[in-house]
Amino acid sequence: MSASTQSLGHVHLLGIAGVGVSAVARLLLADGLSVSGTDAKDLPVLRELEAAGARVHVGFDAAHIEGADTLVLSSVIKDGNPELEAARAKGLTILHRSEALAALMEGRTGITVAGTHGKTTTSSMIALMLREAGADPTFAIGAALPQLGTNAELGSGPAFVAEADESDGSFLNYRPRIAVVTNVEADHLDHYGTAEAVHAAFDDYAALLPQDGLLVACGDDDGAAATARGRLAAAPGSRVVTYGFGEGSTYRLSAASHSGLGSTAQLTGPDGDARTLTLRVPGDHNLLNAAAAYAVGLELGLDPEAALTGLAAFAGAARRFEFRGEAAGVRVYDDYAHHPTEVAAALRAARDVAGEGRVHVLFQPHLFSRTRDFAREFGEALSAADRVWMLPIYPAREEPLPGVTSELVAQSVSAPHAVVQAEAAAAAVAAEAAPGDVIMTVGAGDVTAQGPLIVAALAGVEPR
Repeated sequence: MSASTQSLGHVHLLGIAGVGVSAVARLLLADGLSVSGTDAKDLPVLRELEAAGARVHVGFDAAHIEGADTLVLSSVIKDGNPELEAARAKGLTILHRSEALAALMEGRTGITVAGTHGKTTTSSMIALMLREAGADPTFAIGAALPQLGTNAELGSGPAFVAEADESDGSFLNYRPRIAVVTNVEADHLDHYGTAEAVHAAFDDYAALLPQDGLLVACGDDDGAAATARGRLAAAPGSRVVTYGFGEGSTYRLSAASHSGLGSTAQLTGPDGDARTLTLRVPGDHNLLNAAAAYAVGLELGLDPEAALTGLAAFAGAARRFEFRGEAAGVRVYDDYAHHPTEVAAALRAARDVAGEGRVHVLFQPHLFSRTRDFAREFGEALSAADRVWMLPIYPAREEPLPGVTSELVAQSVSAPHAVVQAEAAAAAVAAEAAPGDVIMTVGAGDVTAQGPLIVAALAGVEPR
């Protein structure tokens, strides 16, 4: 048990089945702490946590916090939750999940990855690269890494890789040694209010670095490049490197090519040494993610070829262009993309994979506020597909907004399109596909459940 977590005592986690909170729970258990937790739903991850030693409950009840010293929760837990209110009444220490993760990070070399898009994939790439190189990192990522079978693991090495979530401002709770910024765009305006506030938060994130820390920023992205310039202006002499296809990037990509699910590019480092970067995932956006990971690896002292070998082993993170099956000559993939820029990147990758085939997308808008703010941009991004279906908006934490429906997005889609209900979606999508085509389910909600249904519909069998 580390000195930084020993004072937490028995930790009780609210929303313990969530990807962020479950990662904290796994690390606390591995660190030797007593852990319990509650979630509203009985999900498979609860069985995994039980097997690791946690006491878990389904359904919130004040009695569940008995014996707890510290309560950990995410931003989805709101005032009025009976366990949160009981913890307040008892005077327990209450931490946001990011604060608990920061406590675990103390005494280690913190590498945090932030950005409007790409942070899950980039942090996964860094973790796997370090693991393949024998560095045995600790990591906490916003999706399971299929090759490792988990979203978090306590390693014996000094590196601690964490995905830093900007959606609620909690990425400002870390104190990293290396900070990555993949991109900065307007998003989560329900929290920030304005695009300017989003950019200001990333400036604050860069300012968390010590003077000798390293900022790794995407030079091809205007927002990330602005964060890099801001860091240099605010802390003259601080260490900043950029990556991208642009000629001014410290780590420069060139000669990119894509074939099926693979990508290749030349990657030239600050010493002018050009090496071949080969990936098992598609798209220029993943080449950029890998360039960021490579820069981190070299900063941590990895041999360049060892870093490249580790990156070549990466086969994707859960729900990031994840293969869901094939039937009748049609391949089905699932992607978490829920911002217009992410949707556009996912469809470009799908086009590379499809080759001469067509690209069909089943898209589910996520949040009423995001749909309202970016309906036109979503429609334009989806227009890159040959055929588009849209599910009703996934509300997540929000109440409906008057006049905000999937039809708002449909108005800006130039490709053939239709809005469908979930129960009819799989059959509708499968009926239009032909051998050689690619189907993608896209969105941050429960659209992911449609993948197996579509595969079953293509095969003409009842889903299992």
